[in-house]
Amino acid sequence: MPSHLSADHPAAQPPGRGSVDALISQARRLKGDVNAARRDTQGEGSDPQERWQRALYDLALHQLSDLDEHLAQLRDGPAPAPPVPDEIAAAEHPDTAGGAPSGSLLSRVGSAEWNLLTDEASWSGELYLILGLDPAAPALTLDELPALILDEDRPKLTAMVTDCLVDARPIDGEFRVVRPDESVRSVHMMGEPVLDSDGSTASMWAVLRDVSELRRHRRTVRDSRDSLHRHQHQAQTEHRLAVELQEAVLPPWRGSLRLPRRGPRTLDLAAHSLPSATSSLIGGDWYDALELPDDETLLSVGDLTGQGVAVTSGMAMLLGALRGMAMAGTEPGRLMACLNQLLDATVQPALGSAVCCRYRPATRTLVWAQAGHPAPLLYRDGTGRALHAPDGVLLGATTGAAYGQAEVTLEPGDLLLLHTDGLVPGHGGTAAVDRLLDLAPRLGAARTAQDCLRMVVEECGETERQDNACVLIAKVSD
Repeated sequence: MPSHLSADHPAAQPPGRGSVDALISQARRLKGDVNAARRDTQGEGSDPQERWQRALYDLALHQLSDLDEHLAQLRDGPAPAPPVPDEIAAAEHPDTAGGAPSGSLLSRVGSAEWNLLTDEASWSGELYLILGLDPAAPALTLDELPALILDEDRPKLTAMVTDCLVDARPIDGEFRVVRPDESVRSVHMMGEPVLDSDGSTASMWAVLRDVSELRRHRRTVRDSRDSLHRHQHQAQTEHRLAVELQEAVLPPWRGSLRLPRRGPRTLDLAAHSLPSATSSLIGGDWYDALELPDDETLLSVGDLTGQGVAVTSGMAMLLGALRGMAMAGTEPGRLMACLNQLLDATVQPALGSAVCCRYRPATRTLVWAQAGHPAPLLYRDGTGRALHAPDGVLLGATTGAAYGQAEVTLEPGDLLLLHTDGLVPGHGGTAAVDRLLDLAPRLGAARTAQDCLRMVVEECGETERQDNACVLIAKVSD
């Protein structure tokens, strides 16, 4: 292609080979650093955040590879025009003709000059490959070029060329080309008018770059980002709904509560919900205290497996059923069997654990049942023990399960602690129970249930927990 010299400024001198080599070394070091960071994100999960990160790393790596190759072209000078490609090879590998590796953003770069005085066009061999044309054919003039452009992009090309030829404005724009094989490629065009000695436009030169792969990767990044935003918005919405639902169904009291509200023999109650430190999702844990007919009191804690609004909704269903049956006088063992039947009949199978206690103040008797749940802990005279658990499997584990119930007589000053799994971080089963029983001397010295609750939360709440948990404390009045 003839050199393009403007009448008002000389041609720029090519940069020194050493300075370009230094730039190439910097680009390759940066590429290595990005590649190392990218390997840390190569998981198999489908998390939108990870997909978006991987897409950005891929785009950055391809662009750095592109930069490396173009700096090498700047250092080594233009490559000779490629021979006419084999028609079969071009048909089988349309995106790799011209030397760009498959999957690379290294785009083919061609150049052209259109002489306005002679109406002649001069193209580099690469431009023919970009447009999918036969290099042996004559170069297209500016009047013929729009025939290759996608219909909706033609006005854009016309405006760029007109601004360049009439107003001497540089060209910098993008359009889509329909090649003879009907494939569509995105082409970025940069150019300038070449002025004659009298200041008039004599010709126009341009560099045209196939940016199809770059656009494809950017669309991947955009789609991944949009998917991530949708996922985050959905998670925030679900979290808000789960919190609102949980607040609507759990007892509204804060601080201590005394039940029944009349009579000398009451339970001093306090409860708290401890959120997970590793998940923003609300779980299916619950605690409940409800005054029943005949001055009796219902105490319950439970956990429906899973997290999110669906699980919170299931927890609300179970808690509502539990309250209704308790108000109707259903004993704890029978109540657990009904809850199991209810959970077994739901459309979405789930598992749950629960403990249900019915306290009769007239005799200070506690009747209770459990479904695969930690037994209540009883503290008396500075020592503690777990109550002997009656038979009971997880709710929803088997159809027609039977649940036993146990009875224990409480004394003034006794303390009951009901909790869900996960209350003691890093400990489960017997180890968690032992940690809670070790608090017996301190709990025995506390005046109120609220003081006891504060001790338990201080002991168990400072360490990050993997799951949500609930604790309910009942102190028998003197």
